[in-house]
Amino acid sequence: MAAAAASGAWLTRAATVLVLGFVVASAKAGDVDMVFLESAVSKEAVCLDGSPPVYHFSPGSGAGANNWLVHMEGGGWCSNAVECSVRKGNFRGSSKFMRPLSFSGILGGSQKYNPDFYNWNRVKIRYCDGSSFTGDVETVETSTNLHYRGARVWNAIIEDLLARGMSKAQNALLSGCSAGGLAAILHCDRFRDLLPATAKVKCFSDAGYFVDGKDITGNNFVRTFYKDVVNLHGSAKNLPASCTSKLSPDMCFFPQNVVPTLRTPLFILNAAYDAWQVNFSASPNIVKL
Repeated sequence: MAAAAASGAWLTRAATVLVLGFVVASAKAGDVDMVFLESAVSKEAVCLDGSPPVYHFSPGSGAGANNWLVHMEGGGWCSNAVECSVRKGNFRGSSKFMRPLSFSGILGGSQKYNPDFYNWNRVKIRYCDGSSFTGDVETVETSTNLHYRGARVWNAIIEDLLARGMSKAQNALLSGCSAGGLAAILHCDRFRDLLPATAKVKCFSDAGYFVDGKDITGNNFVRTFYKDVVNLHGSAKNLPASCTSKLSPDMCFFPQNVVPTLRTPLFILNAAYDAWQVNFSASPNIVKL
């Protein structure tokens, strides 16, 4: 909790790019262009359907030119081939369905409404793997053509951002919401280790805590579900070793088991009453991921 408190000072208020290996989608006025990381395909770092990963990038300026905010999109998980196949037909599993979008909130470019981060290099990593960016299975399912490569996607995008200038970051914040908030926790120390030792690095998880409890039938639905996610996506090797050295991989998909092992300052934001999670944890048949 001391680490979380240390992050509070940072979080009290909360362009077209053409580079070799990229395809950049055109955008409306106000939208932030999306970078299709075509070069990642050769590394087999792809979405569930095999399409290239995507991120949105707004370059920093002035005093924020060497500061980086990397935000990971959320969107639940898929725990079997049927659920993952559904995602192939939308932007949760394929970049073919992704479109340019505008930045707001912690990613916003207005000094008035986002005074701490408005002029930082701001990045939104799109979520198309269904495993909170932890999957890495070499074999592609023949019948479904599903690629479980979430960790490779994260690595490829972070590698590209480092080459773009993040390797010289003075300040950096890794953030995410929901499944992306969980990813911010799972990748927090790894993110810290990739940046300069002199950089001030912190992580921020928005709605990334999920309850490990019994549902209304008396079963541990979430625990079973997470175990299926971890097994399907081959996530075990990409979860924090600080946790998996003590607990089973599926238990290290729960942030409450990972946070005590982190070295990097972390700020946590979770609603006191989360209607989606109450249903997901207590009445799982109601929620469709």
